[in-house]
Amino acid sequence: MKKLIILSIILAAASPLFAQTLSPENTSDMYYLSVPVEKIYPSSRGYLIQYRKGANGIGTVALPNEWFTNSAGKGELITLPRGTSWPTLTVFYREGEFSHVRLYVHKSKAHSTWGNVPQSADLSKYFENTDTIKIEY
Repeated sequence: MKKLIILSIILAAASPLFAQTLSPENTSDMYYLSVPVEKIYPSSRGYLIQYRKGANGIGTVALPNEWFTNSAGKGELITLPRGTSWPTLTVFYREGEFSHVRLYVHKSKAHSTWGNVPQSADLSKYFENTDTIKIEY
């Protein structure tokens, strides 16, 4: 029994020697940027997102509905569980180019982060370039 315990300790101590090392074929060309969401405005064209940038700034981006409809689309809408989680917008890049986006939102539209766009509002300037997304810091 003592030999088994000693052997287990030796194997546990030596296991980092066999851990996976980073090599060029093991590295990823993906990275992400995540920002806290202040307000989500659903519209007929998509989602207008206001997010925090810098210390006191607010940025605005538009996510077209088409990104969320295809199974291989550029967007995922993920509902958060109940609790104190705050909505976030996570943008994924592959080789420096926009790949896809995940929008983590509260399920209840009564949450303070959901807003309403007046019907007379013109949002066309936000939905002009629907191929990519630009997050400002």
